[in-house]
Amino acid sequence: MASVNANYLKLKGSYLFIEIGRRVAAFQEAHPDASVIRLGIGDVTRPLPPAVTAAMHRAVDEMGEEATFRGYGPERGYAFLAEKIIQHDFAPRGVTLSLDEVFISDGAKTDTANFQELFAPESIVALTDPVYPVYVDSNVMAGRAGDLDASGRYSRLVYLPCTAENNFRPALPDRPVDLIYLCYPNNPTGATITREALKEWVEYAHQTGAVILYDAAYEAYIRDPEIPHSIYEVEGAREVAVEFRSFSKTAGFTGTRCAYTIVPREVQVTAPDGSRVALNPLWDRRQSTKFNGVPYVVQAGAAAVYTEDGRQQTQAVIDYYMENARIIREGLQSIGLTVYGGVHAPYIWVKSPGALTSWEFFDRLLNEAHVVGTPGAGFGPSGEGYLRLTAFGKREDAEEAVERVRTRLSV
Repeated sequence: MASVNANYLKLKGSYLFIEIGRRVAAFQEAHPDASVIRLGIGDVTRPLPPAVTAAMHRAVDEMGEEATFRGYGPERGYAFLAEKIIQHDFAPRGVTLSLDEVFISDGAKTDTANFQELFAPESIVALTDPVYPVYVDSNVMAGRAGDLDASGRYSRLVYLPCTAENNFRPALPDRPVDLIYLCYPNNPTGATITREALKEWVEYAHQTGAVILYDAAYEAYIRDPEIPHSIYEVEGAREVAVEFRSFSKTAGFTGTRCAYTIVPREVQVTAPDGSRVALNPLWDRRQSTKFNGVPYVVQAGAAAVYTEDGRQQTQAVIDYYMENARIIREGLQSIGLTVYGGVHAPYIWVKSPGALTSWEFFDRLLNEAHVVGTPGAGFGPSGEGYLRLTAFGKREDAEEAVERVRTRLSV
């Protein structure tokens, strides 16, 4: 008789955004005439840049001609895209990469979830709290998390609280860890990390032999030139860090699916016999076994992001979302709510008014203002008492949401 992977039974009841969808659906069924503004899930609303769609049209035409048709592509991605990534995303910041260190994929969510497969099941995982749920859930599935306790924490995970009290800057782990998940600009709090603080993490990893899994999916939203966009801007990071990037939130690829992961050849881990093993060929082996690569048409569109027109059009979209963030942030502050983020990231982290829990604040916002956010508790125990709003909606929705909160919400 077949048996279940018992680790899946240790997952929390439902994926955070599934529960949000369930509650919103129930509300809409009970209030069919209500107009709901969704500022919860971080899905973009602006269309793909014209330079991208034009390139994809050309690629589709190529696929329809015998002379230019392409079948299976390289699992790690086409060189024409990897070259542009290196040239535009890293070289201007003084970071040198080779083509075999760039792996094109269908999403940063996919890669951050899958990369843990390369590490031993007994590895100790540290992660910021609150945190993107995929980091936690993928390690629960792999059997590294231990048991879930009454506080919402897993017994074998090392939680690094990020709170207003420590300016959302986590302290270094107080016990040995093997893997460290860092996300900056941060999802969900919108916090950023200074070069000096990032250097401390790199030095810690060197001293302890830990590997940093650095999620930089929102780096394009950074406005301050002093804030690093890549962990590789810090000396020594190539030996201890893997970096994840995405076209989803920069160029609107949430429904098109394209991202990439940087795995420097210098990053090594320990094998059972004590020898050192490089992660780069292991990730290449994993991808070539379990992944067929991103479609040529999609990669052609991603490459167009780096053209002159593509860069201008993409920046215009990012500016649009950041103006939404300003409207939401300043609007909520003007009515007395405590707000963080929304300056170098498309996320606004709102303190629940009074003694409301995250889910109570979610329900009140939905029922009174007909606005959907994401309960902070869904991102971890330290997210309790907060709500995340996104700036990825339409301008009129951002403005209307603030007005509804101002006039309808009892805070």
